[in-house]
Amino acid sequence: MYASVRLIYKAALTATLPLVISGCMLGPDYQRPEVPEPAAFRGEEGKAQAESIADANWETVATDPVLQELIRDAISNNLDLRTAAARVTEARARYGIAKSFLYPSVGVTGGYSSQQDSQLADLPQGDASNSSYENWNAGVQASWELDLFGRVQRQSEAAFARYLATEQGQRAVLVTLVGDVASSYLLLRQLDMELEIAHQTVVSNEETVRFYQNRLKGGLSNRLELDTAIANLARTNTLIPQLEFDVATTENRLSLLLGRPPGPIERGEPLSSSHVPPSLAVGMPAALLERRPDVQAAEQELVAANANVGAAKALYFPRISITGLYGTVSGDFSDLMDNDAEVWSVSPSLFAPVFQGGRISRNYEAAQAAYEQAFFQYQKAALNAYREVANALAGIRTLGVARATLQIGVKALQDAATLSRLRYDAGLASYLEILNADQDLFDQRILLAETQGAELRAYVELYRALGGGWQ
Repeated sequence: MYASVRLIYKAALTATLPLVISGCMLGPDYQRPEVPEPAAFRGEEGKAQAESIADANWETVATDPVLQELIRDAISNNLDLRTAAARVTEARARYGIAKSFLYPSVGVTGGYSSQQDSQLADLPQGDASNSSYENWNAGVQASWELDLFGRVQRQSEAAFARYLATEQGQRAVLVTLVGDVASSYLLLRQLDMELEIAHQTVVSNEETVRFYQNRLKGGLSNRLELDTAIANLARTNTLIPQLEFDVATTENRLSLLLGRPPGPIERGEPLSSSHVPPSLAVGMPAALLERRPDVQAAEQELVAANANVGAAKALYFPRISITGLYGTVSGDFSDLMDNDAEVWSVSPSLFAPVFQGGRISRNYEAAQAAYEQAFFQYQKAALNAYREVANALAGIRTLGVARATLQIGVKALQDAATLSRLRYDAGLASYLEILNADQDLFDQRILLAETQGAELRAYVELYRALGGGWQ
C-alpha cells in the first residue's frame, strides 16, 4: 500500500515539476528604500567615528550595582517585555502556518455506508424483495497547490518578515525598558538629593526663627526680620511634601517597570557620586538604522507589505492543484485490505479567475496602499531616530554647560553666605543679609540637583536613542 502511495506521489511530482520550475514569483523583490540621513549629528561634525556607546552592554554603562540589579529584575519580570516575548512566539507559529502551505497536505480517509433498496411494484402481496448494500473504504489522500506564480511563497515571506518584526519589536521594548528603569532611578536619586537639601535648610531655618524670636523678646530685633525668617521656613516646608509625593510616584513607576506592586525602591549611589562619561562616541548616522530595533521592526513590516503586494498580484493568475488518492473499497470489512480492493486516482484541477466583482483588483489596490503606509512609517521611524539622537546630544551639551555654571554659582553663594555671617558678626550687615544669602544658596542647590539629574538622564536617553541596551 505505502509503495503505491509513493509511486503516485512520484508520478504527480514528475508531471508537475516542469511547471513548478517554469513558474515565477510575481511582485517586486524587496529593496531597502533611500532615507535622507545627515552626514553627521549636529554638534558632532568632524568627529565621525565607527564606534558607538550603544555597542556597549548596559552593564558597562549603568555602573551603580543597585541600578544593575533593578534592570535585571525588570528584564526578568516586566509585563510589557513578557507580552512582547509572547508576541514573538505567536508570530513564529504563524510563519510556520504560512510556510506549511508550500508543502502537500496528506491525510487518512475512511468511511462506511449502508444502502437498502425495496422493490414492491408489480409484485404479488408478500413477494416483495429487499436488497441491502454495504460499502467500506479506507485510504490516504494528498493535495497540493502548485505555487506557479509565487502567491504562497510571498505569503510565507510576509509571515517571516512579520516574525522578524516582532523580534525587533521585543528588542525595542527591551531598549525602552532599560532606559526607563535607568531614567526613573536617576530621577529618584535626584529627588532624594533635593529632599536632603530641603531638610537641611529646614533645620537651619528653624534655628534662625528661634534666634529671631529670642532677639525680638529681648528687644534686639524687629518684627520684619522674624517674619522674613518665618517666610523662608514656610517656603522650604512647602517644598518637602511635593518632593515626597514625587518620590512616591517615581517609586511606583519603577515598581510597575519591575513587575512589582507599588512600594519602596532600593537605593544605591547618591546622585552626587554619579559622573558623566569622560568621552562619548555616538558612531556614524548611517549605522543608526542598523542598530535601532524599532527602525528594523519598521523595515520588516515594509518587507511584509512588499511581499503581500506580490501575493495579491498572483491572484490574477490561475491556481492549479493536484489531489491524489490511494485506498481500498470493499463491501465486506474483512476484504478491505485485499489487493483486489485497491483504488487510486490523481486529479489535477484548475481555477482561473474570470469575474470576481472587482475583489482581486481591490485586494491588489489595498496591498499597494498598505505598502505605501509601511514605507512612510519606515521613513518616519528612521527620521525619528535621527531626531532623538540629535535631541539627546543637544540636551547633553546644554545641560553640561548649565551644570558647570551652576556649580560656580553655588560655590560663589556658599562664599557669600559665609561672608554675610562674618559681616553680621562685625556689625557691618543685618541678619536679613544672611537670610537672603541662605535662601539664594538653597534655590541654587536645588536647581543644581535638578540639572545634574537631567544631564545624567540625557546620557541615558542618548544611549537609548542610539539603540543601546539590549545586547
